[in-house]
Amino acid sequence: MGVRPPQQGDDDAPETVAFGIAALDDHLERSDVTFPTTDEELIEALGDPAVPYDAMGNEIRLSEALEELSRIQFETRQEFLNAVHPVFEARRERANSSFFGQLRSLLPF
Repeated sequence: MGVRPPQQGDDDAPETVAFGIAALDDHLERSDVTFPTTDEELIEALGDPAVPYDAMGNEIRLSEALEELSRIQFETRQEFLNAVHPVFEARRERANSSFFGQLRSLLPF
């Protein structure tokens, strides 16, 4: 997923902030990961990046996300992204349902 950051000035092209599987896919784009692959090979190839799971910048290490899965082998890139997506969604829901998450959603900034 991605969201536009707040506008600050007269930039011609708005940038987006990638999070969740979009951010993870960016890491995959910059690596030489080939599929099928295992969770250990992913960590080795990507270097265990911290992946933002929401627009606020909250992050989870890839190794932590993979620990929450019951799978260790992924046949395709899409299969991998589909498998890890619920982990990001669960984290995002927990962050939004916390007291500070609810308070933040009420504020205009």
